[in-house]
Amino acid sequence: MPNVALFKQDGSQNGEVTLNEGIFGIEPNESVVFDAITMQRASLRQGTHAVKNRSAVSGGGKKPWRQKGTGRARQGTIRAPQWRGGGTVFGPTPRSYGYKLPKKVRRLAIKSVLSEKVAENNFVVVDALNFDAPKTKEFKNVLDNLSINAKVLVVVESENEFASLSARNLSNVTVVTSDNVTVLDVATSDKVLTTQTALTQIEEVLV
Repeated sequence: MPNVALFKQDGSQNGEVTLNEGIFGIEPNESVVFDAITMQRASLRQGTHAVKNRSAVSGGGKKPWRQKGTGRARQGTIRAPQWRGGGTVFGPTPRSYGYKLPKKVRRLAIKSVLSEKVAENNFVVVDALNFDAPKTKEFKNVLDNLSINAKVLVVVESENEFASLSARNLSNVTVVTSDNVTVLDVATSDKVLTTQTALTQIEEVLV
């Protein structure tokens, strides 16, 4: 089973943590990870694009000229698509781009990216992240103590509100709770920092 060092907030080592091999020690499946990231990015699209078709464009209530006898092509409205200012044909309409992957596929994807972070020594476990109040400077000191200066995903337990508030002004830090860890967040971060409690909660969900 893979083992990683357990650190304190001050950067000192406090033993080791044995990780669940079925979650943090599998062979990453790149194809499944790609599918999961594509699904998440599709779900993030707003899909609010829209155009006006001939029924939505204002004007054009009157037939521009009589049907026959003018020598010109018959026209029913000046808001037909071939007219300047007319409606758009086959343009984009509001829609949702979201879709779902099977539950087993999503779980395999998150296990794959977590295992990859562990294999690359980019998975850091700290015994706790305790703050008396929201303090950005204190959170930055924790990262400095742990020698983390890259883009980092911090996973905390759901009741740790001060940690989230302390890190929100740090551009290279994203804080999520243990029940909201996504493949996209892990894959786009250079390192993953998690508390010991959050780690236990992740393993309980993915086991």
